[in-house]
Amino acid sequence: MDTSPGQPEYSAEPNLSWINVGLALSFILFDVALSSVLRLGIERPLITSSIRCVIQLGLASTLLQKVFDAKNPWAVAAIVCLLNVLGTFEVVVNKSKKRHPHMFISTLVGLALSNIPVGVLGSRFAMSNDPFWDPRQFIPIVGMLCGSTISGVVVSSTYILREFRQVDNSDKVEMYLAFGATRWEACKSMSVETLRVSLMPTINQMSVLGIISIPGMMTGALLGGASVERAAKLQMIIMFMISASNALGCILTTVMTLSILIDGDSRVRADRIDSRPHAVWRIRSALWLKVVTLARENIPWMATPKTVAPASYTLS
Repeated sequence: MDTSPGQPEYSAEPNLSWINVGLALSFILFDVALSSVLRLGIERPLITSSIRCVIQLGLASTLLQKVFDAKNPWAVAAIVCLLNVLGTFEVVVNKSKKRHPHMFISTLVGLALSNIPVGVLGSRFAMSNDPFWDPRQFIPIVGMLCGSTISGVVVSSTYILREFRQVDNSDKVEMYLAFGATRWEACKSMSVETLRVSLMPTINQMSVLGIISIPGMMTGALLGGASVERAAKLQMIIMFMISASNALGCILTTVMTLSILIDGDSRVRADRIDSRPHAVWRIRSALWLKVVTLARENIPWMATPKTVAPASYTLS
């Protein structure tokens, strides 16, 4: 706890049990009821996301406690790699509606080369952590950077893939390429707009901090017993790091996406954009269809009732 002369002592945080979590779950149940009444159709996603939240945070707390106690840099590195891999999976499999070849690798490289260097430099120099990989500091930092960068990467990837799908934009890029422009010159306006759209949420978030909203990092520090001044400084540092990580991640993924959609012969390859559901979901749907088909063939009460053709009568 952060205490200094002239500052009051902060009381210890209250003990939280699963009963408290269950009481907080009533807010989700209220949303489910509201969705049902208004027929919004989001009851299932709300319940599924809530269950995922409880399971994921429960597993994460158990795993992170072991890493915190071990204080092993290799364990910290493994957790950081796991965060980036899971973040990439979330972007490519769950969030993106359109994809391109090698999107998993390019997204993973974009995430890793943005949040890890920013996290290392920010932890060591901006936050004065020695060593920089102190698990109680470094893992939450990289987690916040990775989570924020994911949002920017999803926006940038979705935007540029959608723009290439439009015939007018593809024709314009092809015209520039035909006149001898490089792929970067031909896509300059599209790239600039992509980065502007993907970075604007972070800019808007920074503009309202402290006046309209008290962000999560500052709230967590205050609940943990830190002084208001220290919590505010930590939030400033984190927001500046998030801004840098988000910008790096969006730039890297945009550049790699352009290098795939325009090949080495300066041809626009809109055919490389895949609008189908990800292979994971296609495999799941095929397996589920196979299970249902087998169940209907072997379980009597699940069998599809046979339709009986109406009898035909002949008038005499």
